[in-house]
Amino acid sequence: MPRFANFVPQGVIPAVLLPFKEDFSIDAEAFGNHLHDVGAVEGVTALTINAHSTEVSSCTFDEQRQVLDVALEAVGSRLPIVNGVYADGSLEAQRIARMASEAGASALLVFPPNVYRYGHRPEMAVEHFRRIAEASDLPLVLFEYPLASGQGYSLPTMLKIIDAVPSVRAIKDGCANPELHEQHIRTLQSLPRPVNVLSTHSAWLFSSLVLGCNGLLSGSGSVIADLQARLYRAIQADDLRTAREINLRIRATSTVFYADPRSDMHNRMKEALVLLGKLHCAAVRPPLVKLSGDEIQRIKGALIAAGLLTQDGRARLAA
Repeated sequence: MPRFANFVPQGVIPAVLLPFKEDFSIDAEAFGNHLHDVGAVEGVTALTINAHSTEVSSCTFDEQRQVLDVALEAVGSRLPIVNGVYADGSLEAQRIARMASEAGASALLVFPPNVYRYGHRPEMAVEHFRRIAEASDLPLVLFEYPLASGQGYSLPTMLKIIDAVPSVRAIKDGCANPELHEQHIRTLQSLPRPVNVLSTHSAWLFSSLVLGCNGLLSGSGSVIADLQARLYRAIQADDLRTAREINLRIRATSTVFYADPRSDMHNRMKEALVLLGKLHCAAVRPPLVKLSGDEIQRIKGALIAAGLLTQDGRARLAA
């Protein structure tokens, strides 16, 4: 049974990082500490694991189960855990979904299969979600990619998925198109069975949330969960003056975290946690490699600009 049986994905949901040791093995102790740290932030409603931020593409099935077990042990009694379903085939996706459901996850984040880069028909997408829902009754979060990637779902296709699979309760919207993003919000959150839109547009989070998202799901929450939660609260309260002030601090980090190449975004976030004294090793698994000293200095500068570090490199208390 899930730990939070009535969980509906909404609010501030950071996607946490996965610390590795220098030999690339999972550092379970550091991961547990990271989960405690992010999960203790006021306003955080759940944590996401086995996603891009935890370098899921480099993790075996057994490692993904280990990641879930550590997360459940660390924070599972206090916060819902959203477990990623990252698989190229629907049968493997079923296996992951069944494992996560039986272990105690509270929701599943469903990634699009990589084969969609060559295009897909709506019935393929419906079948993928239908098979996952056969294996688990947990609420599903559809991960929406930019349409230009080939892995994104058109709005008509999303509506077909939602109609066929009632357990789809939210989307992680990364469509990268403000006009389409607003259409998603207006359409999906107004359905007879509403589907929450969770922004993952971290590079323009303020604008995205002002459009009316019912939450956010972002890897940068592994570093700035407090700022994200405060921004979300301010926008929910229509306090745009405060929201703009917080956004300036968030923008200082997002412009560095999400610079090209985007594949290094979580690499940069690990280095940020080392600079903040919250992680002792920023190791990433190949093909990712250690960042240059110049880039680490840019990250340090971003943390200073965001008010998270002092000029001499000491972490500031939350403010």
